[in-house]
Amino acid sequence: DAGSSVEEMEFNWDEYLEDTGATAAPHGSFKHVDTSLQNGFAPGMKLEVAVKSDQNTYWVATIITTCGQLLLLRYDGYGEDRKADFWCDILTADLHPIGWCEQNKKVLKVPEGIKDKIPDQEEFLQRVLKGACSAPANLLEGLHRGKNPLDLIAPGSRLELQNFRDSLEAWIVTVVENVGGRLKLRYEGLEDLDKFDQWLFYLDPFLHQVGWAAQHGYSLQPPLAIRSLRSEADWQEILKKVKEEEEESSVPTDLFKDKPVIGVHSFSEGMKLEAVDPMAPFVISPATVLKVYNDKYFLIEMDDLRAERAGGQRFVCHVGSAGILPVQWSLKNGLHLSPPPGYPGQDFDWADYLKQCGAEAAPQSCFPLLTSDHGFKENMKLEAVNPVDPEEVCIATVTKLKDSYLWLQLEGSKKPVPECIVSVESMNIFPVGWCETNGYQLRPPRKAIVNKQKKIAVVQPEKQILSSRTVHDGLKNQELNSSDSVVINGKYCCPKIYFNHRCFSGPYLNKGRIAELPQSVGPGNCVLVLKEVLTLLINAAYKPSRVLRELQLDEEAAWHGHGETLKAKYKGKSYRATVEVVRTADRVADFCRKTCIKLECCPNLFGPQMVLDKCSENCSVLTKTKYTHYYGKRKNKRIGRPPGGHSNMEVAMKKPNKRRKRRKHFFVHKKKRSSTSVDNTPAGSPQGSGAEEEDDQDESELSHSLAQDRDKRKRKLRTFSFSDDENKPPSPKDIKMEVAEKLQLDSNPLEWSVADVVRFLKSTDCAPLARIFLDQEIDGQALLLLTLPTVQECMDLKLGPAIKLCHHIERVKLAFYQQFAN
Repeated sequence: DAGSSVEEMEFNWDEYLEDTGATAAPHGSFKHVDTSLQNGFAPGMKLEVAVKSDQNTYWVATIITTCGQLLLLRYDGYGEDRKADFWCDILTADLHPIGWCEQNKKVLKVPEGIKDKIPDQEEFLQRVLKGACSAPANLLEGLHRGKNPLDLIAPGSRLELQNFRDSLEAWIVTVVENVGGRLKLRYEGLEDLDKFDQWLFYLDPFLHQVGWAAQHGYSLQPPLAIRSLRSEADWQEILKKVKEEEEESSVPTDLFKDKPVIGVHSFSEGMKLEAVDPMAPFVISPATVLKVYNDKYFLIEMDDLRAERAGGQRFVCHVGSAGILPVQWSLKNGLHLSPPPGYPGQDFDWADYLKQCGAEAAPQSCFPLLTSDHGFKENMKLEAVNPVDPEEVCIATVTKLKDSYLWLQLEGSKKPVPECIVSVESMNIFPVGWCETNGYQLRPPRKAIVNKQKKIAVVQPEKQILSSRTVHDGLKNQELNSSDSVVINGKYCCPKIYFNHRCFSGPYLNKGRIAELPQSVGPGNCVLVLKEVLTLLINAAYKPSRVLRELQLDEEAAWHGHGETLKAKYKGKSYRATVEVVRTADRVADFCRKTCIKLECCPNLFGPQMVLDKCSENCSVLTKTKYTHYYGKRKNKRIGRPPGGHSNMEVAMKKPNKRRKRRKHFFVHKKKRSSTSVDNTPAGSPQGSGAEEEDDQDESELSHSLAQDRDKRKRKLRTFSFSDDENKPPSPKDIKMEVAEKLQLDSNPLEWSVADVVRFLKSTDCAPLARIFLDQEIDGQALLLLTLPTVQECMDLKLGPAIKLCHHIERVKLAFYQQFAN
């Protein structure tokens, strides 16, 4: 059937997570990826920026947040006022480090908007620049301008790679490829021979800038594995040539400032320990400290008791190396310790073995403390390098956790690989979506579950989805199509999105659940990070299906982003809707703000900016988010469907059953359902598509929000399977509140300032309340969003004055629709 034929062989992380019922490992658990996304600029840094209204003058601005090559700036003098914040592209904007104007005889002049706040320019500059940190000059000027520091490690750049197999020597390597900081390196002198290429993350402790070996007293020698490929004279000639070209192929020093610092160890030769061989990290086995080079490095050898072998695999370690563990660690953690090859019998006993070898166990004090505070959990998914073939990055599942170690099952590798043991701090593991963000091929699972039924928005119960999977056998050996376009680092990379749970959470979101969310999500691929943020918000709602409906894409709206399917579960039913998500970093802040406004919460509730003490929107005056039972019952009826009707948001339908009893409402007549209207919802289960709205009336505001009314006007023209009567917006005659004489407005209330609002109120019988509006800074937009419960709770008014006030607000709304809305 159509559902089982495969539409396209394309791996999709979201579909895959849904099919497997798994979750993605949190982005914050991959510290090395986090570091790689930093662009060298940090919030709080100051710079001198051309004033837009007067291009010949400059003023000091502070970085509010960064996103790839974009900076969000605020001129000094605006304080906490974010109205004048603006985005700048480092490549094109006129930006300079502090002191540049003075050196270049340029004018520093206060922008017009804050002239009255800064009477003495000199005194103000002295005060704000005292102890201030200037943005780095090298990232604002010259060749490195606007470049993500990572992009400076371009193909052809040279580095020194320390030998990690059998000695402390280092050799020059050339960068062949840079994938989001993961470097493909080729030993200098091997030209096109890629057999000995190495893949390392740029922050790897064994990778250094050219000159490191000489500086630390180590010799530059090619590794033993390649030494025989050239004569000694050839190697010396290669070294000479590299030194001549050093300037043009060097990498900036400050790139390595975030590399882990190697500490001092206390191991001695002959000590025994448990270890995981980095070249084959599948088992834990006994090992020996074979040699101590100095106070930082030592050589480990995996024990091998076979007579014909001179010893097992060797690797250079430092105190922070992953995979070196104290004796008995496996036993204490209930893990199997593989006896050394050649050991008689399978029951390995450390006490006997130490006696037999005449060796001592390395004391516990030699090993760093292991942490279990890392965010990983069993069954989480991530992307991981295949240790057998480092060219491959595969889908990985966490099958087991012990202290700081994960056991990963890799899927889709060309050759089957046993479970790998990796440290939580390994630089060979990446968050979900990392390959896609960096334009690298992720190995798909052997069976990619992508079928046409997935495109339909109807959600079946989970077990039905699983049992109806029929995938063509020919997929088994197919490989993913390579990505059509290589993604440039930064452009599609979303900054951290913070949940500022102290901000006002509005009528839909549960403040308690918001407080339980992680502090932030990201950084990472824009679509994936924002999908995760929206999913968390939906699940933090009083009624997830309602929030999903608010977020849903209106078919008539201008299309600016990327349609993503989001799900909500409520009272045992599943809902899906298509939600627009932006794809590029420069639009993330605006997207978050607009989404907050849709959800009627503080515009800072979530976004790339962390709210520390006081929210710039002063939302602390709005204290409650859930309305009382009494007022919750009185709510104007919301239109029967979200924008997009059937085609966009669908629910798993059950058999028709008797309709629910109508409720009496205080202000709004409940429309009678026509006998032809479809009601697919069982009694007592309000979450069928249409019946959901009935139940919604129990828990929301009395009068319409501006956005809802706008939607109603749009949807009036549409036809649905519900009666026409059901879908009409309530006309003024349905509202029992008598509307007095028709109000004629001279200007659009959407553009009213706080002063205009106060002026209007003073012309009514609610003049004594004007002071509250002035104190709370309620402008025209805010006025049109006010509802009876909000007015009562946030202004602390009794019912009588609150109803009077709302009566005038309704008059303004009505006049707005009649005079300005079209």
